[in-house]
Amino acid sequence: MPETATYAQLARRPRMDALRILVWIEEPRFQGFGCAGCGWVFHPAGPPTGNSLQEMKEHYQRRRDEEFAMHTCAEYPKLKSARA
Repeated sequence: MPETATYAQLARRPRMDALRILVWIEEPRFQGFGCAGCGWVFHPAGPPTGNSLQEMKEHYQRRRDEEFAMHTCAEYPKLKSARA
């Protein structure tokens, strides 16, 4: 018979940070990808590289995904929205 987790066991589990999802952001001064759980946004280091449009797109997406995976939400506090 499997054990049932008690409240004390559940309370000791580490809490997950805000949901990390890569989202498209459109604001007056920024248009690009960012994290839904914090204030991180992707800023490409330079122009896309590659021999074809498809290769440039793949490099851009790979770089974006790598940087997103490496960022720590605690280092990028969520900014309060001007509309709130």
